Amino acid sequence: MKQGNLFVISAPSGAGKSTILKKLLTRVPNLAFSVSHTTRAARPGESNGREYHFVDRPTFTGMCGERAFLEWAEVHGNLYGTSRAAIEAQLAQGFDVFLDIDVQGARQLRDGGHPGAIFLFIAPPSWTELEKRLRGRGTDPEETVQLRLGNARREMEDAGRYDYLVINDRLEEAVEILRAVIIAERCKGRRNPDGQPIDLAALGLAAQ
Repeated sequence: MKQGNLFVISAPSGAGKSTILKKLLTRVPNLAFSVSHTTRAARPGESNGREYHFVDRPTFTGMCGERAFLEWAEVHGNLYGTSRAAIEAQLAQGFDVFLDIDVQGARQLRDGGHPGAIFLFIAPPSWTELEKRLRGRGTDPEETVQLRLGNARREMEDAGRYDYLVINDRLEEAVEILRAVIIAERCKGRRNPDGQPIDLAALGLAAQ
């Protein structure tokens, strides 16, 4: 079985990344989503092991010492990390894995953490729209909104370092663009759009 692709996806808070990923997972077969570890508290409706693996800071730092994370970063005052073993197991099974991390973690992977990873950045259509989305949540105090806006400005500076840039102006269009990227990358690896290996010999197409 051919190894799957690792798709590293980043976006400023409010760009719509989570919504896009949820739609992709229902439309693209053999696609997996990496569940990160975090020290932040679970939000209403979230459950351990689904959105995140929620751990305390001592547990997280202990895992760092054991080199259990493929990458990790501190974002908005909380720690986030990606399990090395979980990612490698999913890729070995032939799944394409979406890794949802911020630009700090993406830099770690780009600078030597995982060869062959494909980097995608999702951006909002405008700064005004991003601020509107963040304030429209109605769940964060003003200081948190300001923190996220400040971080978004710094994150956008890294957009040019990614392999693909998708503007999330129209949700369905953004989802289809990412779906097309996945299929194109599968074809580069001699796999069909569903992610299955292509056996040229079985098709009578192998070189004689």
